[in-house]
Amino acid sequence: MGSVLALSSSPGHHKWPFSTEPPPSRWDVHPAHWDSPPRWERRDGRLPNPGSFHSLHRSCKDVFPHQIEGVKMIVNKTLSSFFKVSHTLHLSAVSPSYYRFHVEHLQSDDYSKDKDAPALIGEMDSSGSLNAHALLHLSERVRARTVFQTQQSQFVTWQFETEYRGSDFTAAVTVANPDILRESVILVAHFLQSVSSGLVLGGELVYHRGRAEEGGILTLAGQYSRPNWVVTLNAGKGGAHVSYYHRANKQIQVGVEFEASTRTQETTTSFGYQMELPEANMVFRGMINSRCIIGGVLEKRLTPLPATLIMGAFVNHRGDKLQVGLGVNVG
Repeated sequence: MGSVLALSSSPGHHKWPFSTEPPPSRWDVHPAHWDSPPRWERRDGRLPNPGSFHSLHRSCKDVFPHQIEGVKMIVNKTLSSFFKVSHTLHLSAVSPSYYRFHVEHLQSDDYSKDKDAPALIGEMDSSGSLNAHALLHLSERVRARTVFQTQQSQFVTWQFETEYRGSDFTAAVTVANPDILRESVILVAHFLQSVSSGLVLGGELVYHRGRAEEGGILTLAGQYSRPNWVVTLNAGKGGAHVSYYHRANKQIQVGVEFEASTRTQETTTSFGYQMELPEANMVFRGMINSRCIIGGVLEKRLTPLPATLIMGAFVNHRGDKLQVGLGVNVG
């Protein structure tokens, strides 16, 4: 059910890098064109479209480093303007090692005749688990998305989402894991409205029904943005999530997150930053949080080779744990 959770309540940074859960793959991240501003967005002074609900905190989250542990090698190959594949080999002493094959057939904006072509994304690892996306622009404002996930030979997620983007609002409905025999289903509804040029308000309603339980969670959301900073708030019965993103200059970006969960009775504050050094072809991301976890990831472009070297380390001072990773991204 990772895809539904990604839509409704994205996991916070306090769980990694010392969580027992496997790190998220690129499958858990929506394709860039899915969240990009629509081509019909008004630029005549009227209110803009607010975008998707699940991308509200994206500006802040992109500043934080992603966990890297063990040795990882990624080889990307672009076969055409529409089709590309990648191979990932991860060797780890903490979690099971794996090989993952990723393939994408994306629509291209280079030719107007292909603007409504579907986007197909698939991924399979060495354990036999499969992740599959299908995205389709039904019209200029309506998008549909289908998700299937299997864990080895068992289906774990089947999900259908429809999103409508108006001139100044976005509405989306998701149906996940409908099962007539077990009388269970999960429904997620999102709505965002641009109130002013910088203020967005909206909410999310998650309803789940099963034989043993039934209930719903309402979460209210708001975002205020200016040219160099963004403040976002989600608050509801399940907890609260506040993020602040600030772009100091062309090289430095910072982000602060506060997360509180009523289920686990835990609160976490995280600070992250990103520093870009274009002259050295390097990007460094670092973080520290209230659970005494400090980490950083350095990405170095190995020009003129089409490769990027990734080095990272995360230290949990409270748990006296250390994780170090090295990766190479080719292509």
